[in-house]
Amino acid sequence: MKKFKKFYIEITSVCNLACSFCPQTKRQANFIKIDDFKKTLDQIKPHAEYIYFHVKGEPMMHPKIDELLDISHEKGFKVTLTSNGTLVNKVRDKILMKPALRQINFSLHSFDGHEGSTDKEGYLESILSFVREALAKTDMLISLRLWNLTQDNTVNVQRNRNSEILQTLEKEFQLDYNIEDKFERGTGLKLADRVYLNQDHEFEWPDLKAEEDDGKGFCHALRNQAGVLVDGTVIPCCLDGEGVINLGNIHRTHFSEIIEGERATNLYDGFSRREAVEELCRKCGYRKRFGT
Repeated sequence: MKKFKKFYIEITSVCNLACSFCPQTKRQANFIKIDDFKKTLDQIKPHAEYIYFHVKGEPMMHPKIDELLDISHEKGFKVTLTSNGTLVNKVRDKILMKPALRQINFSLHSFDGHEGSTDKEGYLESILSFVREALAKTDMLISLRLWNLTQDNTVNVQRNRNSEILQTLEKEFQLDYNIEDKFERGTGLKLADRVYLNQDHEFEWPDLKAEEDDGKGFCHALRNQAGVLVDGTVIPCCLDGEGVINLGNIHRTHFSEIIEGERATNLYDGFSRREAVEELCRKCGYRKRFGT
């Protein structure tokens, strides 16, 4: 029985922003239905305990996110929610005290990533206001993300652009140091109890149009993680935002059967040999993080 540390459930494919780092999905706009969500959780129950409301889309847009969190708790799951944070004031009362909600990842780079964003100060204050209340009333973990650094360390455009955010965080958490002095790419910096800042390079989604590499390397897809899109399509990892590696659909085939199917097995066995058998995997730079 395969067990996953992370299981991604896309509760909506709809987003209220159009960020430069996140290609707009070509899939139909959709919100997961309550009955389908319950069936999904029942199918993955033997395989996962921690679920993530994330692939594409903005989860805070789901009109019944409070019900989804309640159902997750009833069925014994802990939830991490990844959000651009722009709607946090609208859903605060729906999500704040939900026992299923273990962690929220706020993608602060979304503000500058979306052309037309206004009032950065107000944007940050709405998120920090939520963080203050969450820290006071719950055991929730908070991850603040700035994933907009360039690969070329001589270019400091992003760091200059982030300076306002970093200064705000330094003031908010009464830090006696400059965050930049503690910066280490890809690692979390603890700002306060249960609050972390993560800075990293701008995220690149794998794309079939990209250049293919030698296909060597390893990935944790179908080892540590798997996922399902809002229409029920099972995917091997959270980076397959378009369902290119379609392993099957849980509305037609049980999840336990899908992940033991031929395509899933070939992908899993391939990475055991340090070989990417899927075309999308051979065009995914994230795989290189795990070496060859």
